[in-house]
Amino acid sequence: MAELTARRDAALGAGAPLFYEVPIQIVRGDGVDLFDADGRRYVDMYNNVPCVGHANPRVVEAMARQQATLNVHSRYLHEGVVAFAERYAALHGPGIESVILSCSGTEAIEVALRMARFATGRRGIICTDATYHGNSELVSQLSRVGRHLPEDSPVQAFAFPETYRPIADNLSDAELCDAYLADLGRAIDRLQAAGHGVAALIVCSIFANEGLPDMPAGFMARAAQMVRDAGGLVIADEVQAGYARTGKWWGYEVSGFAPDIVVTGKPMGAGLPLAATAASRALVEGFRARTRYFNTFASSPLQAAVGMAVLDEIEQRDLRANVAAVGTGLKERLAQRKGASAAIGDVRGHGLFIGVELVDPADGSPDVALAKRTINRLKDKGFLTSNAGAHNNVVKIRPPLVFSHDNAAEFLVAWDETVAELMA
Repeated sequence: MAELTARRDAALGAGAPLFYEVPIQIVRGDGVDLFDADGRRYVDMYNNVPCVGHANPRVVEAMARQQATLNVHSRYLHEGVVAFAERYAALHGPGIESVILSCSGTEAIEVALRMARFATGRRGIICTDATYHGNSELVSQLSRVGRHLPEDSPVQAFAFPETYRPIADNLSDAELCDAYLADLGRAIDRLQAAGHGVAALIVCSIFANEGLPDMPAGFMARAAQMVRDAGGLVIADEVQAGYARTGKWWGYEVSGFAPDIVVTGKPMGAGLPLAATAASRALVEGFRARTRYFNTFASSPLQAAVGMAVLDEIEQRDLRANVAAVGTGLKERLAQRKGASAAIGDVRGHGLFIGVELVDPADGSPDVALAKRTINRLKDKGFLTSNAGAHNNVVKIRPPLVFSHDNAAEFLVAWDETVAELMA
């Protein structure tokens, strides 16, 4: 392991991140299971890329069949590409009509931001103070920006809505919603005062990187209306929330708002690079007229075939129902265990995306060190998770959509052992 790690540092450059204090070498996957070089099994409770399971037979067959038949760039007519785009758009509401395919969430987010700027004639972008949307120069300007951006910056942030560590104490749910909306209003005002105007609000529909917070009721619908009243568009980043992760097709269905632009990525291709920016035909064609956007590896027959196979798996196996049932049960059982340790501050999430917030029992402050020890101990017991959230103290549980009740029961045994060992 040490030799491979050293070779990796030389080949990729030291600093390329690895999970866990003692990294693992994964060589094979099957469903929710991963296996290391020694044949040890781990239950994958983190990866949403293989959303329909590792080495899914339908996806593998579609990929091999299409690659053996034809794979070219997008400047030829191809029935499969058109059919996939039509089917994908139809999964949304009537305001989503056309699709720009790309290869990564970062690319798709960048298309969405540029689309919004072209359509509105404005430059201002609003995001939360603890988000992540991607790695390009434009998109990375939104990542974990905090609350103290220059007043004249074309990117402004507001405090992400949460009830666990609210922006102000002793407020009712309605008052708390108003307080967060007021903070959003201040971000809008800063953009207006600087002359940028508001092009778009972009959020992960369930605020995944912020830690899956429970929001004050009605926040997102009212926030979307505020942005539209200011002349901007609303972008839903569904890279983590979408494709049935919450038990619904889209996170925005759970959070209660209708986006103007939707972005999806990772799970679309179950490992094959595939992402999408979807909007009305007018918005998409306005973007295409201004950019002549082209991506060599996007809108390909291979992407279409694999994308179709993923949708077939979700629909024909009724994975939305599985996610809702298994996820609800797992979240309820984890919530019941909050009393097992004062270090478990909160349990929250949607479907098969659950966060367990770990805190210092003395004062309730985020306990990052404990979160890291927890994910490493769970790994040693054969369950792969990670820590995330605004403070990096939330144990992030996000298994493939085929995760079962039996898998959940197995995990809870390891969780109880870990709590007893680390949080007694």
